[in-house]
Amino acid sequence: MWRIWRLYDPLRAMVVQGVFLFALAAMIHLVLLSTNKFNWLDGPATGGAQNSAMPAPATK
Repeated sequence: MWRIWRLYDPLRAMVVQGVFLFALAAMIHLVLLSTNKFNWLDGPATGGAQNSAMPAPATK
C-alpha cells in the first residue's frame, strides 16, 4: 500500500476525493429537486398518497 502513496501525493488525493464527493452530492440533490415527488422546497406533491388519511378499521 505504501508504494501507491509514493506515486500519488496524499494531500492532493484527499482534496480530489473531497471535491468529487461534494460534486456527486450536489448532483444527486439537484436531480432530486428537479422531480415532482422528491422536491422538498415546493412542499409535498398535490394529490400524493403520502399524507392521506388511514382507512377506517374494519368492523364485524
